[in-house]
Amino acid sequence: MDSGVSSPEKPDKENLVGITKNRLGVCGWILFSLSLLLMIITFPISVWMCLKIIKEYERAVVFRLGRIQADKAKGPGLILILPCIDVFVKVDLRTVTCNIPPQEILTRDSVTTQVDGVVYYRIYSAVSAVANVNDVHQATFLLAQTTLRNVLGTQTLSQILAGREEIAHSIQTLLDDATELWGIQVARVEIKDVRIPVQLQRSMAAEAEATREARARVLAAEGEMNASKALKSASMVLTESPIALQLRYLQTLTTVATEKNSTIVFPLPMNILEGIGGTSYDNHKKVDNRA
Repeated sequence: MDSGVSSPEKPDKENLVGITKNRLGVCGWILFSLSLLLMIITFPISVWMCLKIIKEYERAVVFRLGRIQADKAKGPGLILILPCIDVFVKVDLRTVTCNIPPQEILTRDSVTTQVDGVVYYRIYSAVSAVANVNDVHQATFLLAQTTLRNVLGTQTLSQILAGREEIAHSIQTLLDDATELWGIQVARVEIKDVRIPVQLQRSMAAEAEATREARARVLAAEGEMNASKALKSASMVLTESPIALQLRYLQTLTTVATEKNSTIVFPLPMNILEGIGGTSYDNHKKVDNRA
């Protein structure tokens, strides 16, 4: 059932890469026959000129009379090139490393930074890379620079410093979509370094130091409060038992004497002296009575 809304049709792949279904025509077949005849006549020598070796990581796009021979590149292995009418272009399918030089970027919060990165990509369609763009590597390099500046220009400095992986993933998605018609597959994008002005570095360092000092003061105040609470609880326990205070006092003296050998003068409570004096007097009196 027709809904009345027509969806846009995708362009034909053959038209995108410049491949046409038209055949060679009369003149083309004549030239093809003459080239084949020339190869047969000069057979011992033409074999070395017409057979080409394509490596495992390469593909060959063959043009016959200016038209791409097939929608798929040839190779690897041996391919046959007819003299005078065939021309071929080798395309490397290995991953290419593209270093993006430092780009001066104005962030969303009006901070000037310099950011550099690296892009890893490979060619998955040799025909598209040859037919749809003049220099696929130069085009990818320039597009990577522009995309890096555009994406980072919409972020703040804190977002750039904290979210490198998310930014790199968004740049990879944009590059992959833009270079799909060129036969390029972007494998990975990494942001290598973010350079900020020296004055801004100093101000950020001062801000971080002030934050750390404030946090240290808060922690010290919390420690003092906890210590005061513990001392309050200890004083309440010692108040209930005076002997415990004397024992704690003697324990402290023992600890000090262990660390440093010195003479320590400390006062004794009067009740202890009176108790000692009364005991001595009673003992002396008992001895006299016995005598």
